Amino acid sequence: EEEEDYMSDLFIKQDVRPGLPMVRRVKEAIQKEEKQKEANEKNRQKSIKEEEKERRDLVLKSALGNENKGFALLQKMGYKSGQALGKSGEGIVEPIPLNIKTGRSGLGHEELKKRKAEEKLESYRQKLHMKKQANEQAADQFRIRFKTKQEERKMEGDLRKSQRACQQLDMQKDIDVPKETWFWIEPEEEDKKDEEDKEDECTSSDLSVSEKLHILTAYLREEHFYCIWCGTTYEDSEDLSSNCPGDSAADHD
Repeated sequence: EEEEDYMSDLFIKQDVRPGLPMVRRVKEAIQKEEKQKEANEKNRQKSIKEEEKERRDLVLKSALGNENKGFALLQKMGYKSGQALGKSGEGIVEPIPLNIKTGRSGLGHEELKKRKAEEKLESYRQKLHMKKQANEQAADQFRIRFKTKQEERKMEGDLRKSQRACQQLDMQKDIDVPKETWFWIEPEEEDKKDEEDKEDECTSSDLSVSEKLHILTAYLREEHFYCIWCGTTYEDSEDLSSNCPGDSAADHD
């Protein structure tokens, strides 16, 4: 037998006569408490609502008899117990169930609660949908920015490659000065110019990298019959046009 908690209220109310074993006193206390509960349940009077519910359930469970006026009228019209309503028997067999309202809320309160719950759920779904769309748009914008940045880096690399080729080919033709200042790669300024000269030189051309690349590659093709993407110098313009796929990187892909 398991030992009980001797510090509980149960032991304070128990018979503590000397000589009684502790376990025996615990058992007697438990039995006495259970008997008291049973007596309380038997003596407890039912409330008015409980009595009404019992009477109502009893009536609903019992079938209508001949003493019921409505049932008697149905029988006069040919109705038999267990038969469906209607001329051809297409109606209901069981009566419409009785829905007892036990709460204190007004009529339509449950429908209002249900409608509010549905509106809240729909609002939550819309927020999730909008958040999903925002995440997808952010991901698309990131991919576009990343692709644009990659394309810009590639164009900058092609421009530097064209500038080196232009400088080399121009010098082979004894051209000491580039047609445009940016046609050649600018040497590391050993004789550093003044800051004002640098600013004037930087702002002298508002061309973008793609525009510079297009102009320079066209110059290389016309002047030197050279294509940076083929890496080949052709004999003349006819040889260039017949053997080179095009004048852009997309044509060579």
